[in-house]
Amino acid sequence: MLILVGLLSYLIGSIPFSYLIPKWIGKIDIRLHGSGNTGTTNVVRTLGMKVGVLAFIGDFLKGLIPTLIGLIWFGEIGGITGALLSVIGHCYPVWLKFKGGKGVATSAGVMLVLLPDLFVMLLLVQFAVIFLTRYMSLASIISACLLPVLSFVFSKSMPLLAFSIALGLFVIYRHRSNLKRLIQGTESKLGKKPKL
Repeated sequence: MLILVGLLSYLIGSIPFSYLIPKWIGKIDIRLHGSGNTGTTNVVRTLGMKVGVLAFIGDFLKGLIPTLIGLIWFGEIGGITGALLSVIGHCYPVWLKFKGGKGVATSAGVMLVLLPDLFVMLLLVQFAVIFLTRYMSLASIISACLLPVLSFVFSKSMPLLAFSIALGLFVIYRHRSNLKRLIQGTESKLGKKPKL
């Protein structure tokens, strides 16, 4: 049953909302615009905040729902299983030849279920960094770095601490190209207007 929860979580995580919503609303293939990434940030940069918010909600819910199902059915381990597989599904979706987003919006949905107190703290950090720098990628990287630190500081259980370390490292890994551009000073900032 736990394996079935993991499989279901992966398939839900694989639903490419950040690809489907731009396709439906903007009539575009988001993979051919901006960074080419099927994630919320690229949707915001390409089609603006309103469409980006819709994409975010879809990606957020596909992390929240599988995690909640796993938690209810199998407790903490079930929740962690649902969380990890939904994020992996988002980043490597079977429907898009395993080329997906970077996992931030889906990770946020996961954290609201498993680590709600840290979710609030990191959300504030995320908004503060974006407001000060307009770098979404920098905000995501900083939040990923802080996640295991805060889990340790607030004495989370060993499974949740291990999950926090794994999720933080995975999100940083998915942002490795952004990190390189940030160091080089070539990373794109969030603009006020759509870039179509």
